[in-house]
Amino acid sequence: MNLKPVLRESPRRSERPEDRDKGLGALAGHRICRKKLMDRYPLLEIDGKIIRRNAEILLGECRRNGVEPFAVLKGFNALPGIRDVLVKAGYKTLASSRLPHLAAVKEAGLAVETLGLRLPMLSEVHEVVRVCDISLNSEPETLRALDRAAGAAGRFHKVILMRDLGDLREGIFEGERFIETALYVERELKNLCLYGVGVNLTCYGSVIPTEKNLSELAANAADIEKLIGRKLAVVSGGNTTSLPLLLRGAMPEGINNLRIGEAIVVPCDLAGQWRCPVEGLSNRGLVLKAEIIEIGRKPTHPIGELGTNCFGSHSHYEDRGVRRRALLALGAFDIGDPEKLIPDDPGIKILGASSDHMIIDIEESENDYRLGDVVSFTLHYQAMLFATENPLIKKRYVS
Repeated sequence: MNLKPVLRESPRRSERPEDRDKGLGALAGHRICRKKLMDRYPLLEIDGKIIRRNAEILLGECRRNGVEPFAVLKGFNALPGIRDVLVKAGYKTLASSRLPHLAAVKEAGLAVETLGLRLPMLSEVHEVVRVCDISLNSEPETLRALDRAAGAAGRFHKVILMRDLGDLREGIFEGERFIETALYVERELKNLCLYGVGVNLTCYGSVIPTEKNLSELAANAADIEKLIGRKLAVVSGGNTTSLPLLLRGAMPEGINNLRIGEAIVVPCDLAGQWRCPVEGLSNRGLVLKAEIIEIGRKPTHPIGELGTNCFGSHSHYEDRGVRRRALLALGAFDIGDPEKLIPDDPGIKILGASSDHMIIDIEESENDYRLGDVVSFTLHYQAMLFATENPLIKKRYVS
């Protein structure tokens, strides 16, 4: 997948008009960033205009297909500068698995509903009722505890009952028990509203959303609606990984909701892993920059008897002879798996990382990197999770 590189400060080459931002288009000319005296690295640059454009494009695609999406905040640690952009883009419900994220939404007075994405712990039901308008659920005991907490708070709490269709994370696995639990909520728990049903796919078991498995959820929803004598507000067909099905026009009738976050902020996997590019989306809403702290030529295979690395794993090293490489002040502590970064410079190959250092091969780069230069990356989902949460990575909004 081709991703457009960031335009570098202090250019060594002139910028051509055709090399300017093309979203997820072809790679353009790459220029070295000479460190600014006032900058501190690693640095995460956040472009709200790009993220808002992504959000509006996906909201439009969903609505054209009869789906009203919830915007998920967890992946970017609910950073207010991104969160508020999603509200401006038109999303009516903000979701997260982390209750402090949703508490901050309430404190900000945003005119949206809040959804708790992780099944509630029994120990937190009172907080769930306080900060979540809606929560995902599967356990009858938890539902009873939520009912009591909602009654004590004088509130009416909405629940989405989760069905497990084979991904084997949360949800009720047996179809009959799923329908029985839905009826129990509707008829017995007076402080709860059976707001809808949902499913999660791909996150644990890597099960791909298909017409077949989502049709089963739609059929369950139709059976429940017939038994309770009303329509469910939400039939939620999964997360970002369900978007390709929707964009192909293959979403089963009856699915009217998705929970999306990754595709809004880092949509690279739509075009890459899922082979489903969306015109206008850009992966450049987040750009991570790191400084070179060592540079030179070294062998590519370690010398000596090998054991495990700092994480207790056995690594594979390809012997490619002596090559030019650079060491960055960025490591797994900051971004998790270094392979979840995408170098702006197509001549860079990521070799690996320890907690605090990342090693890159620059032999094939056209750039004459020097000590103190800054290398830029766009991000996959895991790198976004780590980089946005880490307080030691400086955040800078560029629009």
